[in-house]
Amino acid sequence: MSEMQDYESSLEDPNSRKFETFSYLPAMSQEQIRQQVEYIVQRGWNPAIEHTEPENAFDHYWYMWKLPMFGETDVDTVLAEAEACHKAHPNNHVRLVGYDNYAQSKGAEMVVFRGKPV
Repeated sequence: MSEMQDYESSLEDPNSRKFETFSYLPAMSQEQIRQQVEYIVQRGWNPAIEHTEPENAFDHYWYMWKLPMFGETDVDTVLAEAEACHKAHPNNHVRLVGYDNYAQSKGAEMVVFRGKPV
């Protein structure tokens, strides 16, 4: 059996916190984020953008940036909304969500911009 790696993560250190599967990997490039958006829209999932302060990422609901983009299939539009949210809230984490209508749950969720902890 291979050895499991323990990731240093604690509530006291906001920079060490992990949010979802991708947060254990190196930061995604813009092209990799684009591919994730393509994956979401190809499946017919509804993209949405959320944001929150780094210190509140675990014990509060995230704020919705506008409404979910029901039926949106233009990758550039989704990416532009994520960028607009980041510009409006530069210190907040911004995440992309893909809502799966059929399963009535999130099909995908990833932080695309990390805020700076206060």
